[in-house]
Amino acid sequence: MAQSAPENVDLSRVEQARATRDRILVELRKVIVGQEDLIDEVLLAMFAGGHVLLVGVPGLAKTLLVSTLAKALSMNFKRIQFTPDMMPSDITGTEVLEEDHATGHKQFVFVQGPVFTNLLLADEINRTPPKTQAAMLEAMQERKVTVGGTDYALPNPFFVLATQNPIEQEGTYPLPEAQLDRFMFMINVDYPSTAEELQIMKMATGAPIEKPTAVLTEEEILDLQATVRRMPVAEHVYHYAERIVRVTRIKTPEALDYCKKFLSWGAGPRASLNLILAAKARAMLNGRVHVSCDDIAAVTAPILRHRIIPNFAAQSEGITADDVVKKILEAIPKDQKVG
Repeated sequence: MAQSAPENVDLSRVEQARATRDRILVELRKVIVGQEDLIDEVLLAMFAGGHVLLVGVPGLAKTLLVSTLAKALSMNFKRIQFTPDMMPSDITGTEVLEEDHATGHKQFVFVQGPVFTNLLLADEINRTPPKTQAAMLEAMQERKVTVGGTDYALPNPFFVLATQNPIEQEGTYPLPEAQLDRFMFMINVDYPSTAEELQIMKMATGAPIEKPTAVLTEEEILDLQATVRRMPVAEHVYHYAERIVRVTRIKTPEALDYCKKFLSWGAGPRASLNLILAAKARAMLNGRVHVSCDDIAAVTAPILRHRIIPNFAAQSEGITADDVVKKILEAIPKDQKVG
């Protein structure tokens, strides 16, 4: 039986989103091998209007994924290689003094930095000092840059995909919690399987790889983001997402004993907001007009893993944030009635 769309959701838009996802995957598969979960989560974040932090060793096609995605989505793409000597103005842009040769009049003119783009790859973001990292905060949250007391709006859509190398820690500056919280997802990028690695070897050392073609325009991306916002959410799904976040806060009555034992800090309100938005995007990209608790559960790990902080007891027992998330999902029933 076909689904009936709620009044505020155009069913044709949802069906278009599912078809678009399939077309994007076809284009990405021309270049990217494997990484199904990674691709799905990046698309979810983008259509939900969020940013992504990728954590993985070098050589796992993180940069290639971003550049290929930009081509498939017809988005303006820029890359920043973060280094210890980088200044905030290297990201946001700066004012330069220019002279009008006709009149001799001099004035300051703003020259845009690489942050003025649709899809920004912030490569090895933890290699630059906090002062420069902080230059990304306003851009990621407010979608604007302030220079010399003047606000400059960033292009729309605007999406930051940052990478972080978990191996080399010498000469790095761990992102503070306030900056981590700006990322909707933290995604752990793993090694390819045996079959995938063989395919990568054959593709990369053979004939030139076929280039992806554009699937969406900027206007269509914005339209799909607006459709995500209109997706309906039942009251019990809101409460399920709320409970997932509140049980991590160890000083509240709702906290799970497991969280009290192994966490030093829980997730803030931005976690619950992102749970709903990401679940809406997941439902839409799967061609459904209603968000379910399964959608919430599916996006919980990448949303919470950088927002909950395991304590010393957890570290001594080798318990990670993902282990805590797994216990939370096991402890909270999806079918609990409200009221």
